[in-house]
Amino acid sequence: MATINLDRPEGKGLAAGTLGLWGSTVIGLASTAPVYSLVATLGFVVLAVGAQAPIAFVIAFVPMLFIAFAYRELNNDVPDCGTTFTWGTKAFGPWVGWLGGWGVAVAGMVVLANLAQIAGIYFWSLFGDGSLAENYFLVTATGVVFIAAMTYVSWRGVEIGEKIQNILLGFQYLALAIFVVAALWHFFAGTAPDPTPFDWAWFNPFGFTDWSGFTEAILLALFIYWGWDTCLALNEETKDPKRIPGRAALLTTVILLVTYVGVTIAAMMYAGLGETGTGLGNEANADDFFLAIKDGLLGPAGWLLVVAVMISAISSTQTTILPTARGTLAMAAYRALPKRFSTVHPKYKTPSFSTLVMGIVAIVYYVGMSLISDNILQDSILSLGLAIAFYYAITGYACVWYFRKEPFTSARNFFYRFLFPLLGAGMLTYAFIQSAIDMYDVDYGYTVLLGIGGTFVLGIGALAFGVLLMFLWFAFPASKPFFRGESLNRDTPVLVPEDPAEYSRSVDGGLA
Repeated sequence: MATINLDRPEGKGLAAGTLGLWGSTVIGLASTAPVYSLVATLGFVVLAVGAQAPIAFVIAFVPMLFIAFAYRELNNDVPDCGTTFTWGTKAFGPWVGWLGGWGVAVAGMVVLANLAQIAGIYFWSLFGDGSLAENYFLVTATGVVFIAAMTYVSWRGVEIGEKIQNILLGFQYLALAIFVVAALWHFFAGTAPDPTPFDWAWFNPFGFTDWSGFTEAILLALFIYWGWDTCLALNEETKDPKRIPGRAALLTTVILLVTYVGVTIAAMMYAGLGETGTGLGNEANADDFFLAIKDGLLGPAGWLLVVAVMISAISSTQTTILPTARGTLAMAAYRALPKRFSTVHPKYKTPSFSTLVMGIVAIVYYVGMSLISDNILQDSILSLGLAIAFYYAITGYACVWYFRKEPFTSARNFFYRFLFPLLGAGMLTYAFIQSAIDMYDVDYGYTVLLGIGGTFVLGIGALAFGVLLMFLWFAFPASKPFFRGESLNRDTPVLVPEDPAEYSRSVDGGLA
């Protein structure tokens, strides 16, 4: 097979040697939006499985951990910011790799619309009686401003982004710590609305009584772990591209597990599982449990939880732009997208064109969906799990196939390069299929399109649209080196500097 040598000593021109383990971990945590993820998910998980919510979060952590191992192993061998795109291409060829890259882009675009809306709603709920949060145009305009602002931060440089994320993430964890302490204080003081003693049965994996409720809870819980892979998308900008990103990803997932399980236990001990009042089983509280209990829990300081959710959404907006922009940069560098997407800012060393395009597309998508129907916007967000499971599963399978000659050379390789990635990919494949089946039902979500569930149409349609774009790019002569396997194949050297610590000079935008 012919190969085009794209190797350059300075890599793709990104700010190599910028992030350490702490910075990578902070960005990975911020990408998951821990406060908002809990707000949006905890109530629905309890409605699905009741007192088994803690073990549901633990079980959902397992496939995330297994896929994190796959990311780590692939990154150790191929530390490229294209992540799923690059690894999928090296393992299975250009077609699978391209679609993996598209899955990352779709997930980022859809969630940005959601985060922008949440940030706008919570921002205006801080003023007056909160009625401004119901002003459709005001919330949408504010969301657009947040996307634009975070796009600028991402364009301005990963270093300034890291400093901002340190502050924003610190506030989120401060708010969560206050939540846990206050909830336990009320429990032991006897002032909780429904004090419920801790029970080890909450961690009984055999305590689930309904299979559909179990699968629903696991799928919901999978969503709140999503985002840690941003650590890997910034691998070329770390001080040790082969080691730091993988370690940061594993550290991020473990911290998230402790966070989610800890907050869930505190919430159950404080509010109980009742179906009335502030109970976690009250459907009226499911979409925002924090808002329902903030006044009783913190009194006049209840606004702290509102600010924490807003900051969580804003913070994740910035970190969500990062992996998608770097993914399209890598795709362009290997000829899978037009050359323009590979432009790197000569001063800030960020994927300037890709970052700006991501911000613009997210704004257009958000405003467009909002104008068509808020219900369609909500259904597109519900379909997000399909894109997540899709590209995570591709990564897991890519790890197994890429290292297919190594599983039995050592015990370590058997577990980390074969068994764990295969199990994680299998679990996520099942999650994808089960989600698609559930979403097909007209009663799932808020809309019905083409006579079936609107969530299914939007989720599968978004992935299918990627196939259309892929064939469209295939029609251009500039794409041939990629689709012929010349610009990127198993033997292609990745565009990463050999020693990022020593690389400090600026480079021009386009890659040859």
